[in-house]
Amino acid sequence: MKKIMVTGALGQIGSELIGKLQKEYGEDNVLSTDIRQPAESIAGPFEVLDVTDGKKMYEVAKDFGADTIMHMAALLSARAEADPLFAWNLNMGGLMNALETARELNMHFFTPSSIGAFGPSTPKMNTPQDTLQRPTTMYGVNKVAGELLCDYYFHRFGVDTRGVRFPGLISYVAQPGGGTTDYAVDIYYKAITDGKYESFIAEGTCMDMMYMPDALQAIVDLMEADPAKLSHRNAFNVTAMCFEPGEIAASIRKHIPNFEMTYNVDPVRQAIADSWPDHIDPSAAVTEWGFKASYDLDAMTADMLEKLKKKLNA
Repeated sequence: MKKIMVTGALGQIGSELIGKLQKEYGEDNVLSTDIRQPAESIAGPFEVLDVTDGKKMYEVAKDFGADTIMHMAALLSARAEADPLFAWNLNMGGLMNALETARELNMHFFTPSSIGAFGPSTPKMNTPQDTLQRPTTMYGVNKVAGELLCDYYFHRFGVDTRGVRFPGLISYVAQPGGGTTDYAVDIYYKAITDGKYESFIAEGTCMDMMYMPDALQAIVDLMEADPAKLSHRNAFNVTAMCFEPGEIAASIRKHIPNFEMTYNVDPVRQAIADSWPDHIDPSAAVTEWGFKASYDLDAMTADMLEKLKKKLNA
């Protein structure tokens, strides 16, 4: 990777990914794009881009001289359920445009999948890399279709497509963006500002999670991996930890002893969570390109609270 174009650069992952890439490859070699202008100035070149406009995407990538496209623009799980037609048009239309741009310009390609690509009939524990995928959400359908489409572009056209299945991602930089796992982000904000949190996910509901620094490193490591060592191409299982709401609350209480948590379950997001695995098996990623996570729950909690206190001036 020498010149990288990122779509959805102002989103949950993109907003931090661009900084990571600029540090690794140089500020001028990372082009950030999004459907809206940034509220504040950001480092490096920026272009307004609607990913459903394939012609504009191609032109922007060509003009920049990009050799890699990282397609991060997507509508997340809960918001996709609220407007499934829009989710299909954005998630699949944008992906197809990005893949076509990569094909026409001979670019390397990355896009994330998700544990949402699994469904209630998928094995819940130690979910294999290759297993039954029958999701019951529009977001999940989009992700399975996207995984297959990326495989198709690799086998049919030789596009160097790569991707991971992210679990819930936790970050102090980006605000929650409409995902089912967003409670694990919001809880830290509320712990600092309010000293209490009302969880929309039910007690005892385990979900895989990962701290954003580990997620960003995973993207870079996969894209830099020797292609000859990749038996798989797209949708590698990656994860760092698995916990239920009570466990994250207990971790917070090690720093904020009086922190309180109650429950007011959102049936839509709870149904989505119940359809996902409890814990996925990342062994294929470990074997094929050396995936490794650095943060466990307590290490993440300590860092999140420290960073958020500075961010919130608390």
